Amino acid sequence: MKITTLTKLFSTTLVLTGLFLPATTHAQEQELALPLPLEEVRMFTEALERIRMAYVEEIDDRTLLENAIRGMLSGLDPHSAYMAGEDYDVLQESTTGEFGGLGVEVGRENGFIRIISPIDDSPADRAGIQPGDLIIEIDNKPLREMLPEEAAQMMRGEPGTPVTITVVREGQEPFDLTIVREVISIASVRSRMLEPGYAYLRISQFRIGTADELEEELSELFEEHGELKGMVLDLRNNPGGVLQASVGVVDAFISQGMIVSTRGRMDETGMEFSATSRTVGREVPLVVLINNGSASASEIVAGALQDHGRAVIMGTQSFGKGSVQSVLPLDQNRAIKLTTSLYYTPSGRSIQAQGIKPDIEVDEAFVTRRSRNVAQYNEADLAGHLENGSEDAESSDEMAAVLISAEEVLVNDYPLNEALNVLKGVNAFRPQQTRAASGEFAQRLEQNLN
Repeated sequence: MKITTLTKLFSTTLVLTGLFLPATTHAQEQELALPLPLEEVRMFTEALERIRMAYVEEIDDRTLLENAIRGMLSGLDPHSAYMAGEDYDVLQESTTGEFGGLGVEVGRENGFIRIISPIDDSPADRAGIQPGDLIIEIDNKPLREMLPEEAAQMMRGEPGTPVTITVVREGQEPFDLTIVREVISIASVRSRMLEPGYAYLRISQFRIGTADELEEELSELFEEHGELKGMVLDLRNNPGGVLQASVGVVDAFISQGMIVSTRGRMDETGMEFSATSRTVGREVPLVVLINNGSASASEIVAGALQDHGRAVIMGTQSFGKGSVQSVLPLDQNRAIKLTTSLYYTPSGRSIQAQGIKPDIEVDEAFVTRRSRNVAQYNEADLAGHLENGSEDAESSDEMAAVLISAEEVLVNDYPLNEALNVLKGVNAFRPQQTRAASGEFAQRLEQNLN
């Protein structure tokens, strides 16, 4: 007995990670047509017949066979899955960025649902859901053996309707959260200025239009603020998304070289993506923030920029999802999401189950400044002190604004404050006349890190 239907599976492919696998040739089909173990096939048909005849309730063959396909895929890895009907629509929604639900990326762990990360400004994010939380019940229904796709479907629904989830968090007793569903439609890129000359860019998820959004944000930043001294690219708690979007983001910061490659069993899954000469991000010093919630496409970006010496990677070790999933249609309403390859950084690293290790490790922390001692004085505090005499001296109001900004960053986001300090250090170290020199940032970072 032979498998002769692989051509149908691989004939058309539209996928979450953006890969397209063309139809297999006849020779490839023959090469893949491996004999099935007859004893195991006999056991399968025997089990199928016994379930049909002896199960407590009558169950149709279609349901049994769909459950068999679902079971085959769920036993492979946490990311392969069977999709039918609404499940496929949900997958499409996640790539375009608009759907009704809570706004969380989930995975499976020991039969429960593990939160990889909440989407920025989603109902889940505002309710306090954190990466690493375990969901053990949805609307009082235990999730012990439920697939992540089924749990995600239960959390989706009409905007304005509530759903109650039971959450387990390390060091706490299980607690319930009732969250009202909303239409999840948010820009994947946003930006702001941290201090004069230092910009902040946040990518919450990699969608089809993310690279274009990043280019628009960068163009606006340069137009409004001129040449920048440094940028922070925040990929923390970014669950990933479309592969080509991550390639486009890296391409915005480098002008040549490989960005990422993929390798699998079939020739069609082996692909390479390289940078173009058009670099929107210029040679501005760059720090990338990652943490355990940074997965998949986020790790492609961090790994590529790290290998090219284009950015300092800061934070904590990333999630470690280095696999690529392809959607293989079975018919018009059903498909399988199958892990078909692993991706590799430009230096050939696979981050599968390892993640990206930051150049500078910075844990999440809460820090407060010690208030100034009333007994401390500066020259400027003394009555009748002489003025500075420099035309470039900043006014006290400008200095106060900078201090307030720094205080807010320090207290609310310690890793971001440390990233800002690194950028300031880079600018302080470089001679003034050569700060804009092409390639200098990468060269100095390599010297410092080595």
